Amino acid sequence: MATKVTLIPGDGIGPSITRATVRLLGAAGAEISWEEQVAGMAAVAKYGDPIPDETLDSIKRTRVALKGPLETPVGEGYRSINVALRKSFDLYANVRPAYSILPGGRYQNLDLVLVRENTEGLYVGIEHYIKIGDDPRAAAEAIAIITREGSERIVRYAFEYAVKHGRRKVTLVHKANILKFAQGLFLDVGRMVARDFAAEVDFEERIVDAMAMNLVLHPERFDVIVTTNLFGDILSDQISGLVGGLGLAPGANIGRHGAIFEAVHGTAPDIAGKNIANPGALMLAACMLLEHLGDIERARHVRTALEQTVREGKTVTRDLGGNASTDQFTDAIIAKL
Repeated sequence: MATKVTLIPGDGIGPSITRATVRLLGAAGAEISWEEQVAGMAAVAKYGDPIPDETLDSIKRTRVALKGPLETPVGEGYRSINVALRKSFDLYANVRPAYSILPGGRYQNLDLVLVRENTEGLYVGIEHYIKIGDDPRAAAEAIAIITREGSERIVRYAFEYAVKHGRRKVTLVHKANILKFAQGLFLDVGRMVARDFAAEVDFEERIVDAMAMNLVLHPERFDVIVTTNLFGDILSDQISGLVGGLGLAPGANIGRHGAIFEAVHGTAPDIAGKNIANPGALMLAACMLLEHLGDIERARHVRTALEQTVREGKTVTRDLGGNASTDQFTDAIIAKL
């Protein structure tokens, strides 16, 4: 029986790369029944709401979604539609793999996974202005929330991910040398969880600024990286840059009761509707979705076909060094199946 999955094409290039991804999975024989819904500007146009109840209800039913890039409407009360979706379903683990696919890059044979806490830290959005004298915006204050429960579940997720995928090491990234309470709690909890996995996975700690430098100097020394929300937001894009950028950067948002898989790049409105966008990031996110559903071999098959097509370089989109259209690139990957 086909598995029901919520499909959110998104905005800008989203519909184009989503169609390509659905076509690829269909050609691979994936047994998925798509429930297409809208969010972002497409939802505003249809329902007047960037996250309509119909979309939320669908994800509640299916508990898994594939999502294209979304544009957050200005002045709608949301800092980010993506953040709002993560909070709605408590998708506390953001998983961002980055590995070498493009040939000829600065780094070869890299294979990193960053696990980012997705619901706490500075991104809880507790901030306000402070009036001093006659200036109502003389200062601004933002509060970062780090909890023991949130820290434990994200670090434990990173170690369990490492064990499940045969990874050798987890690196915890922090700033506890300065933020001794908030980051100190995260570090203390991480050390505690690491003891439970000491026989299976190596553990190390890195201060975030030194980590950023070492990811450029010696990225091959790292494997699974776990960190807090803001640091993870920054470092996940950094590791994507090490392997060629966001064009082949998938992401997963995982919780106990749901999962949303996505391309992490933007909507690229300047090329929307031109059939030239690279669907690779969403296709790789779809492979993560297949793995989440237990369809491991099909995920490997699709990923291998995409990698071979990119490495050959004969039929790839402009950002990958070619001149193929979205459809032509997709056809080439399907031919590899």
